[in-house]
Amino acid sequence: MPVTPAAATPPTLARHALYQEVAERLREQIFARILEPGAWIDEQTLAAEFGISRTPLREALKVLAVEGLVTMKLRRGAYVTEMSERDVGDVYHLLGLLESDAVAHVARSASAAQLAELEAMHAELEAAVDDREAFFRLNEAFHLRILAMADNRWRSQIVLDLRKVMKLNRHHSLFREGRIAEALAEHRALMAALKRRDAERASALSQEHFRNGLAAAAPAPSPRRGKAA
Repeated sequence: MPVTPAAATPPTLARHALYQEVAERLREQIFARILEPGAWIDEQTLAAEFGISRTPLREALKVLAVEGLVTMKLRRGAYVTEMSERDVGDVYHLLGLLESDAVAHVARSASAAQLAELEAMHAELEAAVDDREAFFRLNEAFHLRILAMADNRWRSQIVLDLRKVMKLNRHHSLFREGRIAEALAEHRALMAALKRRDAERASALSQEHFRNGLAAAAPAPSPRRGKAA
């Protein structure tokens, strides 16, 4: 009597494709400045370091190029994107427009529980004033939570990509002495407007927050430039 073979168990799909995992590792190296802005990406060395072939590495680089973190140059390979002053200004301008629109939406429509959640996140931010790494993390989480509450997936995707690119800036706004204290004061004013449900004021404060961030992110002029000015 023939034996019926057992039904084959379908293979379990990996949670993430290999190239996605490679893209995330490369993002981490870029944000940690292991791969500096403007640096050439040595595919052969990285493939050996990661223990992979160059095919998933190249697929990962395509993902990062779409995000703006990597620039592909014809016949020269891939480079970590280097931000010009204009690039920084353009990114801050768009973030100000998009996030201020999200803030206005939240001021009009957030539930009491959501506002309480934002207030609790802001309190964590206040408590992290002496821990720069924690402050960076909590500050971004606060902004992204407002974005999530505004519930527009297209805006969220654009802002997430812009925030990745913003991390390439050598002169991050929160690096400047005194900027953390200023940013906290701006957040306090924003929270007050949100709790009053003043959408117009909240939107204006959000745009001002990004304008001030841009001013703080600008590189300091050289002595020669300063004298010429």
